[in-house]
Amino acid sequence: MSANPFLITARDLEGHLGRPGLSVVDASWYLPAQKRFARAEYEAGHIPGAVFFDQDEIVDRASPLPHTLPSAKEFGRAVGALGVSDTDTIVVYDGMGLFSAPRVWWLFRTFGAKDVRVLDGGLPAWNAAGLTLETDIPSPRPAHFEARLNESAVATFEQMRSLVGGTDTQVVDARSAERFRGEAPEPREGVRAGHMPGAFSLPIAELQSEGRLKSPHEIEAAFAKAGVDPDKPVVTSCGSGVTAAVLTFALASTGRTDTRLYDGSWTEWGSASDTPVETGPGRH
Repeated sequence: MSANPFLITARDLEGHLGRPGLSVVDASWYLPAQKRFARAEYEAGHIPGAVFFDQDEIVDRASPLPHTLPSAKEFGRAVGALGVSDTDTIVVYDGMGLFSAPRVWWLFRTFGAKDVRVLDGGLPAWNAAGLTLETDIPSPRPAHFEARLNESAVATFEQMRSLVGGTDTQVVDARSAERFRGEAPEPREGVRAGHMPGAFSLPIAELQSEGRLKSPHEIEAAFAKAGVDPDKPVVTSCGSGVTAAVLTFALASTGRTDTRLYDGSWTEWGSASDTPVETGPGRH
């Protein structure tokens, strides 16, 4: 059993499969450069009973940005159709171990679910343990998910305008160091290279080992090395709001559950014409 209340081991999950009140969710999502296809991989083999959460579909479709939060009504409708209730124990996983699952963990919690776990090591850990996969696509019975948005978990564009460059709130960026410094081009057309003034760089690779979240002590050390003061408010950011949730998840694993996630992230900030952008190593 994991000591982290937000993680569950493969063996523990296996022992609970099929029990009422448990929902297992494949939250895999990949960048185009990774040349992997989440739904196709899900259909080729997934944890028994798992439903597929499409991170490109359960979004605000009216937004020009990727992965924008849907309304509470739309989120509740979409996950209810997957058979997931807000009163369930919800276990999410992804095909890389620890990459996109924390975003869906964060979404469920932000919309009111109380008991949401991430599978420790994800699907690679499940496979390494020799556990069964299935190819049958579940036909879940629709459930009721009472979705209410926790606005304090989200940072908006206008809020970011007021806090970027200040000293009260720390912006921590999960993108690679090369993208943060502006040395690598952004994958989305029209998005400038660089970072928000005063931001801290903490690539998600620093928080995991072989697809598993590092220990709370190692997580705290990684944030300290990046220059982040744990006693000050934190907003997490990344390219489009997905991997920022790895930072949020890591902080929650150390007991800091009051962080905010900038949903528009760098795609929104870097594509605006009037937002300040810096290059180089940033604040430390």
